[in-house]
Amino acid sequence: AAPSEVLAAEAASCLNRAMAALRDIWEEIGIPEEQRLERTDVVKQHIKSLLDMMVAEEQNLKERLLKSIAMCRKELDTLCSELQLGPFETEEESTILQMEKNLRMRVEELQRQKQDRKQELKALQEQDRDLCDILCTALFNIDSSAVPSLEDLDCYRRHVASLNALKVSGQTEGDAEGPTRGPLVPDTAPHLQEQRWEEFVSNKRQIILLMEELDHTPDTSFERDVVCENEEEFCLSKDNIVALQNLLQQLEARRALNEAVCAELRSRIVALWERLQIPQEERETSAVH
Repeated sequence: AAPSEVLAAEAASCLNRAMAALRDIWEEIGIPEEQRLERTDVVKQHIKSLLDMMVAEEQNLKERLLKSIAMCRKELDTLCSELQLGPFETEEESTILQMEKNLRMRVEELQRQKQDRKQELKALQEQDRDLCDILCTALFNIDSSAVPSLEDLDCYRRHVASLNALKVSGQTEGDAEGPTRGPLVPDTAPHLQEQRWEEFVSNKRQIILLMEELDHTPDTSFERDVVCENEEEFCLSKDNIVALQNLLQQLEARRALNEAVCAELRSRIVALWERLQIPQEERETSAVH
């Protein structure tokens, strides 16, 4: 017999021994049969209540396990669909307890796979954006809201690796063969690259003229990169183009401010000339400055 069956038999034996002991005590005391019957019924009700409570607790456990199994099956169906996996097969002869454990562990495993795939997708997209900004290419076409398949991730890895190789080869070729217009870019976006190049050259020319007019010496690393470095070495990224436009706007604002101050000072000088009745010849001598 199983150990649990042996323990159940021992429990029944203990109950029988206890009832026999009670009957002996009642007989020794001289309790009448009618009162013995009442006392026996009290013992029975007490034992029945205790056993009913224990059975209810175990029944609740069974119901919780069955509810967990149903929830795990539903979540597994969703995860398998998102991860593009086949349905999870459970062993037909499994007990309720073993089935619940297997399903719960499978759910946790698939949740980790989903999280890992989403994190890798996010990392690849960040690399892709940086490289596409430098190389002026289109972003890899993938649905960010869905969980990528293993094949999608593998294809994305190879795509990012090819962009990295293209970037490195472009820099290497530029060092070996002389000036080029920044890193090599794929033929898929020559227009965007040419547009950025033209904007850079035009803005740089205006920035140099403004700095000379304002007697301004480049005092930041970016300003020195724009003015002093070789044009072909300037990275035509989107961030650099925006920073270039901001620098040009700042210099234009400074020139406009200086012009306004100069106009005000000239106006005051003319007014003072009039009040002091300065001769025209003396005015013309000072006006050249």
